[in-house]
Amino acid sequence: MASTRDWFETVAEAQRRAKRRLPKGVYLALLAGAEAGVTMADNVAAFGELGFRPHIADLPAGRELATTVMGQEISFPVLLSPTGVQAVDPDGEVAVARAAAAAGTAMGLSSFASKPVEEVAAANDKVFFQTYWVGDREAILARAERARTAGAKGLIITLDWVFDSRRDWGSPWIPEKLDLKAMARYAPQVALKPAYLLQWLKHGRLPDLGVPNLVAPGEQAPTFFGAYGQWMSAPLPTWEDLAWLREQWGAPFMVKGVTHPDDARRAVDIGATAISVSNHGGNNLDSTPATIRLLPAVADAVGDQIEILLDGGIRRGSDVVKALALGARAVMIGRAYLWGMAAGGEKGVANVLAILRSGIDETLLGLGKSSIHQLGPGDLVIPAGFTRSAQK
Repeated sequence: MASTRDWFETVAEAQRRAKRRLPKGVYLALLAGAEAGVTMADNVAAFGELGFRPHIADLPAGRELATTVMGQEISFPVLLSPTGVQAVDPDGEVAVARAAAAAGTAMGLSSFASKPVEEVAAANDKVFFQTYWVGDREAILARAERARTAGAKGLIITLDWVFDSRRDWGSPWIPEKLDLKAMARYAPQVALKPAYLLQWLKHGRLPDLGVPNLVAPGEQAPTFFGAYGQWMSAPLPTWEDLAWLREQWGAPFMVKGVTHPDDARRAVDIGATAISVSNHGGNNLDSTPATIRLLPAVADAVGDQIEILLDGGIRRGSDVVKALALGARAVMIGRAYLWGMAAGGEKGVANVLAILRSGIDETLLGLGKSSIHQLGPGDLVIPAGFTRSAQK
């Protein structure tokens, strides 16, 4: 169907609408990538280097898209990646949870989210709670136990972050809190985007930069940058720390941020359920290759021992199929659904998920596959030198 006021056909259209609707600083915060943005750009561009080997007859009348990730059945192989404070829509992570639930899939909830885990888990019974290594062991475990009590089915520990906030192309200014000084500074941007402000005013409040999931329910939530300071000052985790957390958690456990086969093997060694091949959407160590280039080496190293997901650069259903063909069980999306939410709230998130689902189905049909579980490297045209590997 053609794009309308309430529907967009592509993730690219969602991004264009998000850019038109959001104040410049808010939009740039969603777009952000480390330093020169080399990794961020490669995450997207690398998918375009992969080709397909289609069939034209005896095609399957139906296609199976369902799979299981971290013990949860999902209707198609796309999960919503945990992202920080979602000030693009008043309902934030709760809207994301509802859209994901309606699509029959799971979501990751950031410990830096703007909504409490209790509210989000009430809207979707397939929530994986994400945490960074913030604080000491006891604080991290307490945070995880709060999420478990709320109904979280799995724990994601995110490790792909080196606190690099430099942007060669400029970083948006993000306030510590929305006080009068901050509002005055943002006023010229917001004045150009009155629909954004009106949406918040209709909800009777302005964006809240607090992160409630780092404290016990009812306690005063730290601001985003207050929490960021705690994170920066926390001791860096060891594999022994991660093994301890996995054992204490005792339920599905994902290590997010793996790009090196050696780290994938270590994740297997500590008993992790899953890994996500991720470079934090290009927000970690710039010049790290695209995750789709690194996926084959990781899959070769541990593919039959652990669930592998891919995070980074997914913009189309065909991108999902390429990742599955190279060894991923499913993918996680971030910017794509945030642009959808900016463009249309909960309906916009659902719109993005529908685009990806239909794109997966159409690509399977073209490849002559009746199930995502039949995909393999033979379905792709992989140019020489495409993959990257730390192995000799």
